[in-house]
Amino acid sequence: MTTTIPALKQQLQELIQIPSVSCSDAKMDQSNQGVVELLASWLHSLGFEIELLPVPNQAGKFNLLASLGKGPGGLVLAGHTDTVPYDSQGWQQDPFTLTESGDRFLGLGTTDMKGFFPIAIEAAKSFVGQKLKQPLMILATADEETTMSGARALAAMKKPRARYAIVGEPTGLKPIRMHKGITMESIRVQGKSGHSSDPSLGQNAMEVMHVVIAELLQWRYELQQKYNHPGFEIQHPTLNLGCIHGGDNPNRICGQCELQIDLRLIPGMEIETIRHTLQNRIQHIAKEHQITIHCEPLFPGIPAFETVAGSEIIAMAESLTGYGSGSVAFGTEAPFLQELGAETIVLGPGDVEQAHQPNEHLRLDRIQPCVKILQQFIRRICIEDALAA
Repeated sequence: MTTTIPALKQQLQELIQIPSVSCSDAKMDQSNQGVVELLASWLHSLGFEIELLPVPNQAGKFNLLASLGKGPGGLVLAGHTDTVPYDSQGWQQDPFTLTESGDRFLGLGTTDMKGFFPIAIEAAKSFVGQKLKQPLMILATADEETTMSGARALAAMKKPRARYAIVGEPTGLKPIRMHKGITMESIRVQGKSGHSSDPSLGQNAMEVMHVVIAELLQWRYELQQKYNHPGFEIQHPTLNLGCIHGGDNPNRICGQCELQIDLRLIPGMEIETIRHTLQNRIQHIAKEHQITIHCEPLFPGIPAFETVAGSEIIAMAESLTGYGSGSVAFGTEAPFLQELGAETIVLGPGDVEQAHQPNEHLRLDRIQPCVKILQQFIRRICIEDALAA
């Protein structure tokens, strides 16, 4: 078996040049198969056991689980293979060509988050041929940027079953132990159009939506009084009235109006419970105004995530990085790994300020420190079995 694989920079170049955009618009959505197959070929050459797992009902979408060593427990180094769409006019170079400029690598996905995989592979190479007491796994998922269907599929399959997990999202090498949950909902009032000169000819959906909005603002106040978490910069849940569309002409009674909202939930708030409460409050208005109101999710939602401050992996991460653990405002796949029983942190070399931006880049001075941090995690967990003692 050969263990010759490209150097880290070349790995990143080859990953970047394979488009794997994940988008809710089917015309822009792309397969991630090329990315996971390339990662699989490298990891197989290092002796990892490879599982390519199709995501159910998602043509062209795959998860990769590569395992070195066997048995329960161990460590997962996890990341997603998809990127967001890009605006070519905003880029100063080809987003699919890795460009080294000064102190950074530029390219779509360098930070969010294809850049994590060559770093994880570089860290893993040091342990090939050694006897592992606990397995080392590298996980590459699909569609994190849209539905998280890859992570959801893994949770449904009950794999991987590791004791610890590191999600390599961009955190500037600072350990993250919690983030808020996310759900987005559509509220659609179905009225009846008619001539504006006689309100009795119809039911004005926009007027009922005015009542809905007042109810949402009251509910937001109640949520913020009930829930609070001092670990977040914004310590309470948020509810944003994001966009609204209704009617088609000033001289017609508005027949339909839709509002889309975004809720950010702190740990302890369950998505389904929040949706049930929203439905009850909205349907109370529908009954009162004798009108139809539909309320439905825009996507399945991302659970809130929190790993206990004093847990083993948090203590180790703080010791290795020199940073106290904290929180971020964006969502990750961490809660799905946590659901599978893994003590989970989010820790990666990129900066979230670079994510989803033209000229996305990864700082060169973050690469080797991240390799060393991951090596120490692997040694402690997989070689020494120290955290399981």
